[in-house]
Amino acid sequence: MAEQMTGAEMVIQALVDQEVEHIFGYPGGAVLPIYDAIFQNDKVEHILVRHEQGATHAAEGYARSTGKCGVVLVTSGPGATNAVTGLTDALLDSIPMVCITGQVPTPLIGSDAFQECDTVGITRNCTKHNYLVKSVEDLPRILHEAFYVATSGRPGPVVIDIPKDVQFALGNYANPNISSHPTYKPQMEGELDAIKIAVDMMLKAERPVFYTGGGVINSGDDATKSLREMAELTGFPVTSTLMGLGAYPADGEQWLGMLGMHGTYEANMAMHDCDLMICVGARFDDRITGRIDAFSPNSRKIHIDIDPSSINKNIVVDLPIVGDCGHVLEEMVRLWRAKTNAPRTEEIQPWLQQIDQWRAVKSLRYEKSDSVIKPQYAIERLYELTKDRDVYITTEVGQHQMWAAQHFHFNQPNRWMTSGGLGTMGYGLPASVGVQVAHRDALVIDIAGEASVQMTMQEMSTAVQYGLPIKIFILNNEYMGMVRQWQELLHGGRYSSSYSESLPDFVMMAQAFGAHGIMCDDPKELDDKIMEMIEIDKPVLFDCRVTKEENCLPMIPSGKAHHEMILPDTADIGNIIDEKGKVLV
Repeated sequence: MAEQMTGAEMVIQALVDQEVEHIFGYPGGAVLPIYDAIFQNDKVEHILVRHEQGATHAAEGYARSTGKCGVVLVTSGPGATNAVTGLTDALLDSIPMVCITGQVPTPLIGSDAFQECDTVGITRNCTKHNYLVKSVEDLPRILHEAFYVATSGRPGPVVIDIPKDVQFALGNYANPNISSHPTYKPQMEGELDAIKIAVDMMLKAERPVFYTGGGVINSGDDATKSLREMAELTGFPVTSTLMGLGAYPADGEQWLGMLGMHGTYEANMAMHDCDLMICVGARFDDRITGRIDAFSPNSRKIHIDIDPSSINKNIVVDLPIVGDCGHVLEEMVRLWRAKTNAPRTEEIQPWLQQIDQWRAVKSLRYEKSDSVIKPQYAIERLYELTKDRDVYITTEVGQHQMWAAQHFHFNQPNRWMTSGGLGTMGYGLPASVGVQVAHRDALVIDIAGEASVQMTMQEMSTAVQYGLPIKIFILNNEYMGMVRQWQELLHGGRYSSSYSESLPDFVMMAQAFGAHGIMCDDPKELDDKIMEMIEIDKPVLFDCRVTKEENCLPMIPSGKAHHEMILPDTADIGNIIDEKGKVLV
């Protein structure tokens, strides 16, 4: 039954109908009718952020950790433009989000009115889709259609731009229960004949590898389960992109670690030397492929992806399968069991032995110290002291992000929230707010850098206001670490503007926000201080002072191939690796 209500009330009713429990936002003149409707409802909790970018990242953290759609509400003009970074981040990392923006009244659109901007035009290239609502009669359909578009197929952000007069206007509301769209029909099930060919290729491979990505996690628990079952059935080694960590357990025997620019030696060498690459829910981005013309030169490639535009976009593959990872993997499991119920461990034994030799290089090793805290050691201790807890990790962007990916181990999906495609500094703190809102009793830790975390530090105020006991674990090396590392390796050590001068006292900053501050620069005190951080029931800023000029290794330099890695103690490694990257021992 249709019910008459204002456009603003329709927004809230649609959120309720979509089972939205939390919305992240910041008020302004062009959305005050919606905020008035929020005030009069008790079913949707509004989380007041301190900056609209914080709202989008909080919604990303919420969505990534729950599998639900994140929701954002911002005003017109600067409210919308401040959200652009988070929208772009969500688009590149395939995060479902609906962002509702206010707009000036329809008669004023195009007049350069106060706080007017062309939101639809600005966000066209950083959203999956966007709408300008011109009539209250269209609003119910658009609201529900936006959720369908954001969450179906390859997930992504959708913007709904609602002029103020449409928010005030009266109209009839009914839930259209949208489950399809006449012009948007994502293909969920892969072509059966193609899946059969893929299974046949896997049965003949001698050097296979599963290359998995965030699409497996986006597909849901069934996809994760099917991936693990497929790996067990085949006996094939598994690696992952930054966004796919946790889809396959880090303590699994077939796990190679993360691949790519800062991936493990064994993962990158397996990708380079394999004869069959099964890409599941990843997109062959440049941080994975390295030099395109030298990428996995002797392999046949299977690419499973729900987004047809990703197929053959960067790497030409031998067998494309368009479909949802979960559906395709489930069908693969069924077909594999129909042909054989035994893994191919014996047939690929030489390949597994070669991988063990690459593992012996121990590419993640680092020089230990009793006098200073090494960043890798800090992450290792953080992992060991939290691994038995209900823990969720977010990160900022930089060296600390890569060290976290290398040394914190994920055995479950949806526990790792980081900015992958866009590489957004400032992502982790507001993302941790969103994760903590979704998981009130969990331990939520943002592994941060002292430069990156300052970009959205104001969101500590949000955490304090809502009693969200997020832990901000700062690896403080007083540099923009990744920038400094590249300047050292590629620019002759000319550290142009990469030194973080005039850093705040993070302990005093925590106190100013009403949070708890901790500083540690002694490895002998680190465990006790980490436990103090964990056990206190309030937001914490932990200033962990680490070695200043530590490089994040291994590393594939820009423009190089997988087998051209810079490894720790390269001089020593050179004694056991030939010029082609083959281990000689």
